[in-house]
Amino acid sequence: MLVCISFSLLMSCSSNTEKGRETTAATAKSPEDVSNGNDTIPEYGVGPVESVSLGAEIDEALAQKGKAIYDTKCISCHTFEQRMIGPPLNGVTEKRNPAWIMNMILNPQEMTKKDPIGKALLREYNTQMVNMNVNEEDARALLEYLRSKDRG
Repeated sequence: MLVCISFSLLMSCSSNTEKGRETTAATAKSPEDVSNGNDTIPEYGVGPVESVSLGAEIDEALAQKGKAIYDTKCISCHTFEQRMIGPPLNGVTEKRNPAWIMNMILNPQEMTKKDPIGKALLREYNTQMVNMNVNEEDARALLEYLRSKDRG
């Protein structure tokens, strides 16, 4: 569902220590997303990515790579402005933790089984996001493309 976005958002970031890059810490959970207060899943969700280092500026080359991936793998289920099979992606990088976005792209089945936001998205859209078989580098490129769209 959020494969292309969310989603699923992507270079493995726990190992990215490139100078001049900052780690973002947008929260993945909000009160309307988490129910019953029993949430023990980390803000980055379920998957291989625990943190993402993002530059203050958009990496245009990486964003273009992400756009190409989005155009081939994500566009059939996601647009930016309106609901389709999956949720609209406009503003996703402002609502979700970057690592959460990447994990949703890389690990959608586990995210919709274990992560409270992933579960809620599955309930709302009633469609399991397909695993698009992208690697962490491609997921990072998708995240950069989503960031570029959100910054307009």
